[in-house]
Amino acid sequence: MVLYFDEETQNDFCRQIEKYVEKWGVRYMDAVIAICETKVIPVEGVAKVLSKPIIEKIKEEGENLNFLPKTTKLPI
Repeated sequence: MVLYFDEETQNDFCRQIEKYVEKWGVRYMDAVIAICETKVIPVEGVAKVLSKPIIEKIKEEGENLNFLPKTTKLPI
C-alpha cells in the first residue's frame, strides 16, 4: 500500500516520531509502529515518508539488534 503525505504532513509525522522516542525512551522502530497503530496507518506504507535521519536510526537499531547485517563504517 502506498501512502500519500504532503511535505507538511510528512514533516509532522517525523516530528511525532522524534517526540515519541524522546518522551518514552523507546527505539525508533517501536515509535513508528506505535504511532501507526494509533493513527490506523499500515506500517508497510510509511517507509517512503520517513526522513533520511529516521531511516538511518532505524537501520542502526536493526544492525545493533542483529535484525540486519552490520555494514562497514569508515573510521572518522
